[in-house]
Amino acid sequence: MKKTIVHSFSAFIILAALQSCGEASQQLEDKLNQLNSKANQLDSLVNKEIEKVSSLDSLILKENEKLQKLDSVVNKSSSKIDSLVNSKIKSFIK
Repeated sequence: MKKTIVHSFSAFIILAALQSCGEASQQLEDKLNQLNSKANQLDSLVNKEIEKVSSLDSLILKENEKLQKLDSVVNKSSSKIDSLVNSKIKSFIK
């Protein structure tokens, strides 16, 4: 009889420990799911910001190309004006 009580008590302790481990495991799984969800939200936010940076970079490149074309036009115009002024000065001096 005493052995039965000891075995029953031991079985109860083991079941309580297993139940406690099961609850801890469930809590751990819940925390991991929350962490995973937050990581996914952060990843989504980072991806959106990267897309914005890429769009801005593309816009900067386009504007830089426009500036280079404009600079080329200004240089050509400046060269033509210098040439005209120099020829007028030479003709005026002669």
